[in-house]
Amino acid sequence: MLREEELSILRDISQSVAFADDRQGKMGQLIADGYVMKDGDLFELTAKGVTAVEEHAAALGASDVEQASADRLI
Repeated sequence: MLREEELSILRDISQSVAFADDRQGKMGQLIADGYVMKDGDLFELTAKGVTAVEEHAAALGASDVEQASADRLI
């Protein structure tokens, strides 16, 4: 299970956002786990990384829908 910080890194990579050096330590683990690959100086998501980001976004979307439904019942 990925932590929020790791998912944040994956989202940044998917959006081609540069990230601070203090997050570089997590990159080695994400690469080892198969979520990210390095291409020269750039990092890219693998299919596994893309799936993790999409599943997390879908879960957040489902939570938002459930919360909106609960809010309407009040």
